Amino acid sequence: MEITLKMMVIVAVGVFCGSFVDAIAGGGGLITLPAYLLAGLPAHGAAATNKLSSSIGLIFSGARYIRGGHVAWRLAAPGAAVAVVGAACGARIQLQIPETYLQYILIVALPVVTVFVLRKKKMEPEDLTPPRHRLAIVMASSFLVGAYDGFYGPGAGTFLLLLYTQWARLPLRTANGNVKIINFASNISSLVTFLMAGKVVVVLGLMGAVFAALGQFVGSGFALKDGEKIVRPVIVLVMALLALKVLTGLLG
Repeated sequence: MEITLKMMVIVAVGVFCGSFVDAIAGGGGLITLPAYLLAGLPAHGAAATNKLSSSIGLIFSGARYIRGGHVAWRLAAPGAAVAVVGAACGARIQLQIPETYLQYILIVALPVVTVFVLRKKKMEPEDLTPPRHRLAIVMASSFLVGAYDGFYGPGAGTFLLLLYTQWARLPLRTANGNVKIINFASNISSLVTFLMAGKVVVVLGLMGAVFAALGQFVGSGFALKDGEKIVRPVIVLVMALLALKVLTGLLG
């Protein structure tokens, strides 16, 4: 495929913006994937190339959270393992169940989740959850969201962030750091599959990775500095974008 200047500009702007949002509250794929499609890549090629740039971008935001001590490895490592398994299960289910069923479920669930986020006074945990219970919740959440990511995908990081903060009662920065580790593991699993199938436009993906890294680095800085003040409105934005995507998919 011949890569034009127009394609590069579209990918650069879209991937930077999406990665910035993703670093703060997840859900950046709702912006980065359409950017690759708008640049002219076919659906499979766009999804595959997006995995390449987003995987590299996650290294930079993840490194920033790790350096700041905001990753709980005893939770992140097993969470990443079960997320990979969940993603594989979700992909298999997708082959047998129409995506439309999940879209109808999301149309009902998204407004409920958004209202919950807006009404919740604090996203930080107010009590201490026993470590064993927290590990069980993190692993269950990682598996379920991993399955969702394999089956459908958009907004997976945002859902995981909400589950980590509200159910596992992780501090916001630690939850965000762990989400980056889980997302990276899931993305790498998908990327290997796409590379083996020859679907990745490597040159464009590597160019996009530069802007993904920049967006993730800048966005994670905002999240670490301003915390909930910036995370909550970005989560609402991601939910609105996901709702719009689902609606256009059903109507289209």
